[in-house]
Amino acid sequence: MKLKSILGTVAALALTATAATAEIKIGFAAEAYPPFTAKNAAGEWEGFEVDLKNALCAAMEEECVVVDVAWDGIIPALLAGKIDAIVASMSITAERMETINFSDKYYNTPAVLVAPKSMDIGPDSLAGKIVGVQVSTIHQNYAEKHFDGTEIKTYSTFDEHNQDLTAGRVDAVVGDSIAFADYLASAPDMEVKAELNDEEVFGPGVGVGMRKEDTELAAKFNAAIKQIREDGTYDAIGKKFFDFDIYGG
Repeated sequence: MKLKSILGTVAALALTATAATAEIKIGFAAEAYPPFTAKNAAGEWEGFEVDLKNALCAAMEEECVVVDVAWDGIIPALLAGKIDAIVASMSITAERMETINFSDKYYNTPAVLVAPKSMDIGPDSLAGKIVGVQVSTIHQNYAEKHFDGTEIKTYSTFDEHNQDLTAGRVDAVVGDSIAFADYLASAPDMEVKAELNDEEVFGPGVGVGMRKEDTELAAKFNAAIKQIREDGTYDAIGKKFFDFDIYGG
């Protein structure tokens, strides 16, 4: 065999081996966000999005590895190539789509305002109040757009603003209705005051975030979402965590 032919064969084998061992790096927000993602006592990820990620990777027939990234640095990590996809309850919004691409939605739940039961408070009566939100979220965007005369206090994590609500350091908080479930179950003095709506801010739902140039990967995720929706896998996962259709309207 000629040297040129041998070298070509070696190069082809190397490329095949690389393709076979390549992993899709899935970015999870490092902060717990139950029931979507959280680490158990053994330090293992579990939750709706963990099972969903597993199902999507199986449908794509791809090897995936989870990379923990702080929420406020997760898009920079994607753009820097440290991760290949974001599966972290990230809402599809026009603002984010200026920078990254998204798959089709994989769930959609409403945002809500939560405050003490003893307070007569609502979205239109927050002037002079302090409202807590997680930084770099659609909930921060909503509060800054709609709550005139309100002090908006930002937090690195969802749990932190809940802790300050309990301690009375903020008057109300805004977040995802499902993410509040565990907190409200443990805080009987708190309640949902209102469901919040603004399609321009909240977008059509939550999707997988990817770099704009990764069109092939986006097509794979979209096909996988469609497949698990049609074959019953999605519904089976949803029923483990929710008593309603998390996919939404």
